[in-house]
Amino acid sequence: MLFPIRCFSCGAPIGHLWDRYRQMVESGRRPGEVLDELGVKRYCCRRMFITHVEYIDELLEFHMQRVQQLRKSGER
Repeated sequence: MLFPIRCFSCGAPIGHLWDRYRQMVESGRRPGEVLDELGVKRYCCRRMFITHVEYIDELLEFHMQRVQQLRKSGER
C-alpha cells in the first residue's frame, strides 16, 4: 500500500525518505547501502523499507474493473 510516515516500532519519521530510497534502489544500488547513506540506522526502521511492498496500482486496477462492471449492469 502506501509507505508509512513513521516506523511502526519506534515511531521515527521515515516517510520523507521513501521516494529517494526507491529511486536509488531502482538505479541499481544495494538497499543496505542506500539506507546507510540516508541515515536510517535502527533495524526496525530499516525493515520498514526493505519489507515494504507497493501494490496500490494492482488494487486500483481491480477497482476500475469492478466500476466498469457495475456501469455495464446499471448498478451503483
